[in-house]
Amino acid sequence: MKMKKILFILFISTLLVGCNGWLDVNKDPNNPQDVPMSLLLPSVELNATYVLAPGSGSLGTGLGEDLGVYTHQLSTREAANVYGADGSEYYLRNAWSGMYISTLQNLDIIITKSGESNAPYYEGIAKVIKAYMYSQFVDVFGDVPFTEANKKADGIVYPKFDNGVDIYPALITMLDDAIAKLKTTATVTVPKTDDLIFGGDVTKWIKTANTIKLKLYTQTYNQKGADKAAIGAKIKAIFDNLATTPLIAATADGFMFPFVSQRTPDNRHPAYGGTYEATQKTTNISPWFFEILKGINPVFSGIVDPRIPYYFYNQLKPSQTGKDGNKFEYRVGGFASIYFGSTGPDNGAAQDKSQTVYGIYPCGGRYDQGDALTVDKSSGTGAAPYRFLTYADRLFLEAELLQAGIITTTPDGNDAKTVLNAAMVEAFRLVDYVAAKANGSQTIPVLTGATKTNTYITSILSLFDAGDANKKMEIIMTQKWISSFGSFVDQYTDYRRTGYPKMFDPNDATMAPSGFVTPPAGGDPDRTLPPVKVSCSLAYPRSLAWSIDEINVNKNAPKQKTDPSTYYVFWDPKKN
Repeated sequence: MKMKKILFILFISTLLVGCNGWLDVNKDPNNPQDVPMSLLLPSVELNATYVLAPGSGSLGTGLGEDLGVYTHQLSTREAANVYGADGSEYYLRNAWSGMYISTLQNLDIIITKSGESNAPYYEGIAKVIKAYMYSQFVDVFGDVPFTEANKKADGIVYPKFDNGVDIYPALITMLDDAIAKLKTTATVTVPKTDDLIFGGDVTKWIKTANTIKLKLYTQTYNQKGADKAAIGAKIKAIFDNLATTPLIAATADGFMFPFVSQRTPDNRHPAYGGTYEATQKTTNISPWFFEILKGINPVFSGIVDPRIPYYFYNQLKPSQTGKDGNKFEYRVGGFASIYFGSTGPDNGAAQDKSQTVYGIYPCGGRYDQGDALTVDKSSGTGAAPYRFLTYADRLFLEAELLQAGIITTTPDGNDAKTVLNAAMVEAFRLVDYVAAKANGSQTIPVLTGATKTNTYITSILSLFDAGDANKKMEIIMTQKWISSFGSFVDQYTDYRRTGYPKMFDPNDATMAPSGFVTPPAGGDPDRTLPPVKVSCSLAYPRSLAWSIDEINVNKNAPKQKTDPSTYYVFWDPKKN
């Protein structure tokens, strides 16, 4: 099968380019190696996914595992539980090496080879992926190796770290060049099935490139001293010329990596294998996230989100005794989890057979139909795509831009409320899309157009109408946060640059377990609040520490961040 070949190719290509240092291409003139672009491209696309996605799989783990905790949709017993992921933390180190060894080096090889073989489409695709991945690393780490990365052939063994503020404009230029290459009509070598994301459809790659540009512009308007009028003009130029600068405009246009259900080799979503096959489950669903969706939390008090059985799978029925024989730290009906920052007596109690896990969205797990199975490798398929950038994301960006006054209207003449409505409708459609891709043999209700979906959207829009400007922005960003469950890098970025959605603070008495609001009338009567203490001595990290492997090897690397809560990405409005 095609995916079997991909993993073999990935292994071989990593060996070919990743031996003598973290950031350089290892070209040995005495032992030349030549891997065709058609073999490198699928491995690059898969590697890029593993750099960012949560969970664990045959190729490792990525940034999402920690950032899901930092954005309070997940909770864990590991370092991230108290904002403690430092440069020695496994997920961070793995993502860094996966980025610079397995992804960027192979992208540069594709770019070089494409110029030698009249293959501009390959070059265009490679530059779109490269620009996107670099933007994600700037957003997470701040300053990273860029201009001198992978330059051993030019005599650069220890690349400098470039400022993120200088990298962003270079990425816009890279995307413009990619679009030009993708619009070339005279080409000999073209990608087809080796492009796992879009099957060689260059129009969709052009839409992705333009939407990434829209995203990058949006992420800079809140930085101190930003020329908001100039940023608005750049965005307006995209909207005014959609015939030549098209954007992602449909669910199926979304920039997503299509995992499948194959187990040997494992080509399933990494969060699936890390949850449904693990005998010791390290990933829990955050009670804070659950209570917002449940309508218990005052953010959307009394409004129950119909996506809950798609997002979470309960291994317990509401009245069922725990299957592990241990006390629960947190339980509401069949939902069982642990708190962020907990030092309570039941925080460490194993609940592998009882805790709530990922559902069919986002990782291809099981839709919760109330059967309360003890999940295993056959409980779902793992065939959910990893979502880099979707149509729903684009619409939420537009709603934010309208609410912030960066633009005054969309190409269709819509205002912020109208676009928010469209974004929420598309967010539900996206859940249906993922569920259809990942479903095995379950009968899964369609959310789009359902009465409960329409009621939910109407209730959120009523809150939007009643809110002031800050509340309106909070609603937009909270709905985006809910929709992007499973794709945590942009959540982390959105919170730092806008201050929304409201995140759980274990040091805030009003958010501590004893301070959670009582369920409203008609709420869940099984909600329990056992004695527990939550706290965190570390402040919220405004960026992540760099990989200790890079710091130790690269003599031109800066000193490690001793306090990530004071190290700001350039677009952070808190940066002086």
